[in-house]
Amino acid sequence: MISTFCHLLSPNHKLIQVVVVMANRTVMVWIVAIVCFVVLMFVTPAIPQDQEYHDFADHREFFGIPNALNVISNVPFFIIGVIGFILCYYKNFFKLSLQGELCGWTFFYIGVAAVGLGSSYYHLEPNDARLVWDRLPMTIAFTSIIAIFIIERIDERKGTYSIIPLLLVGAVSVLYWRFFDDLRPYALVQFVPCIAIPVMAIMLPPVYTHSSYWLWAAGFYLLAKVEEAIDDPIYKWTNHIVSGHTLKHLCAAMVPVFLTLMLAKRDIITERISLLQVWKMSGTKYKRNGD
Repeated sequence: MISTFCHLLSPNHKLIQVVVVMANRTVMVWIVAIVCFVVLMFVTPAIPQDQEYHDFADHREFFGIPNALNVISNVPFFIIGVIGFILCYYKNFFKLSLQGELCGWTFFYIGVAAVGLGSSYYHLEPNDARLVWDRLPMTIAFTSIIAIFIIERIDERKGTYSIIPLLLVGAVSVLYWRFFDDLRPYALVQFVPCIAIPVMAIMLPPVYTHSSYWLWAAGFYLLAKVEEAIDDPIYKWTNHIVSGHTLKHLCAAMVPVFLTLMLAKRDIITERISLLQVWKMSGTKYKRNGD
């Protein structure tokens, strides 16, 4: 009887050990990330908000709306955010199958819709106080996307549990900038996903088809950042028809558009293969056909 009890206990004991090891690894990852962030904050100088940032090239007023095109070009964010939010709950239209996905995508589309409102509010009268309501919803979209990627590509449970902490990190980064006039935390929240998501999309095997849409979304966001940087030159090149910042809004809005198309089209993959492996196999096949 004792031997039977020990036999039953042994597998459970091993399972507990595995769970403890995984938990310890997760804690270690967070500790390393926090330590790296603290070190980075000590060794790099603060980045204050440049007040010239608020001086956009296009100040034209239409229909009584100041900075009209920079305001109106935010409307697509609101539209796609509302549509995406509705489709998340409409008869499982997006075929979400993993734990936490619904929560992650819900926050993403809330963030996108809120960007449309917050950015419009900011561009009516650009200043630091209003910029908070532009950046805060953007962090909701950025951080929820990271959580979704963790859920899909790394671990469902860890990704689900990371949604709220990541959202809080995003909110704190904006508040830190507002109270201490230091953009470093916000810059990390904005640019880490720009690097991490394309890399993970290429390297890690997906659960669903149409994974390349992630790269299209990343490409449009990169284009949007370029257009933002050359706001005034684009305004001059187009003979004062449209500014770089207006085009930035339109290109950035293509990110949720492509992600929504991906969600609508995708299916569960039976054999998980990363994009990198697919490209390697396609390259090998092309070489063989060429020979």
